[in-house]
Amino acid sequence: MSMLKGGNVPVPAPAVRVELGWQPVPGAPDVDASALLLLSGRVRDDADFVFYNQPVHASGAVRHEGKRPTGGTMTDTLHVDLGAVEPAVDTVVLAASADGGGFGGVPGLYVRVLDAGSGAELARFDSRDATTETAFVLGELYRRQGGWKFRAVGQGYATGLAGLATDFGISVADGPPAAPAPPAAPVPPLPSGQPVASIPPPPGHGAPAPAPGPVRLTKVTLTKDAPVVSLTKQGGTSGAMRVNLNWSAGGAGKRFTKKLGRKAMEALGARGALLPPSGDLDLDLCALYEFTDGSAGVVHPIANAFGDLYAPPYIQLDRDDRTGAVATGENLTINLDHQARFRRILIFVTIYSGARSFEGLDATVTLQPQHGAPVEFTLDACTVPATVCALALITNTGGELVVQREARYLVPAPGVSAQRTVDHAYGWGLNWSPAGK
Repeated sequence: MSMLKGGNVPVPAPAVRVELGWQPVPGAPDVDASALLLLSGRVRDDADFVFYNQPVHASGAVRHEGKRPTGGTMTDTLHVDLGAVEPAVDTVVLAASADGGGFGGVPGLYVRVLDAGSGAELARFDSRDATTETAFVLGELYRRQGGWKFRAVGQGYATGLAGLATDFGISVADGPPAAPAPPAAPVPPLPSGQPVASIPPPPGHGAPAPAPGPVRLTKVTLTKDAPVVSLTKQGGTSGAMRVNLNWSAGGAGKRFTKKLGRKAMEALGARGALLPPSGDLDLDLCALYEFTDGSAGVVHPIANAFGDLYAPPYIQLDRDDRTGAVATGENLTINLDHQARFRRILIFVTIYSGARSFEGLDATVTLQPQHGAPVEFTLDACTVPATVCALALITNTGGELVVQREARYLVPAPGVSAQRTVDHAYGWGLNWSPAGK
């Protein structure tokens, strides 16, 4: 249902997906979706702001699901469980911010409200009158007579996301994030595997979380021309860093993201380079790691090698959901409290089934450190029969942790597994043998 500015419609669904979309043409600004949970026009505190640096509200009612390219459109999505929104919250503002220019340079900007269950479109508002604005309130979900409605707003801000957030009562931090202070005690030896305080330890061993500071709005986008960023200089030297991968089938417009470990796979045995198309796309997010003492290995869902966050290799795959129904893509987490032990980490993805190669598939990669700015990038189109793609290389040189965008598609030779292929390409030197899930 297409709407005019100021119009409103009922929202009968118990949960919705709010899709912000635009055409990512060359030279156009990047766009990010965000949400603010309001009581009488103001947030209650900074936790009521949901965006790329703070992706989940404490109540669980609103979460930022991230970007995904689909054909000629880029989308950034929010999930809102209306039934879980706290009674004190009367409005959920749906906003957008532009990075690298005004919204007048963003073609095809729209916001859609979809039934999270059926996928049916409940409302759509197309923004057509933007000029120099760098932030927009595109719409809002609000309570009315025991239910929820959506209103198309279309209000622009010239002061960017910071100005918009401040207007609603958010405290925004100025300047780049400061690097956390080094630990007072020496790092324990490699085999100990004891967690340190900045990552929440296993249940029963927790400590109270520190009080949150002002919200930081910085982020980093890697490109071909600027493929490298220092996590150390961004403040990302400790805590948990989540690596997220989202895929969609660009040509068909159907999204094929899923969590890890859905089907069995003889990944380390002999396989041909091309896989027959069969059903939903099944991907495995993986990581090669090498420690400063020379030991090395792989984290992937083969032979239950999911890793461990609190003991070597300090990398763990997210295996909470193997159904493919959850809309948060594929994830792994790296414990940066032990970053001094890493020499390098290579994040890569392999295809199990559902496609012959990555050709025709679009992807976005996000590295979200617990401290410091998130790092994101998209992959270029694949034009070769590749079943493995190197995503990002993280290296530790002289105490500085650096992320490099790889976005490198690799074609396995006949009889060579995807894992062995990426090992050879980056000189890891592991000994591979057949194994399965």
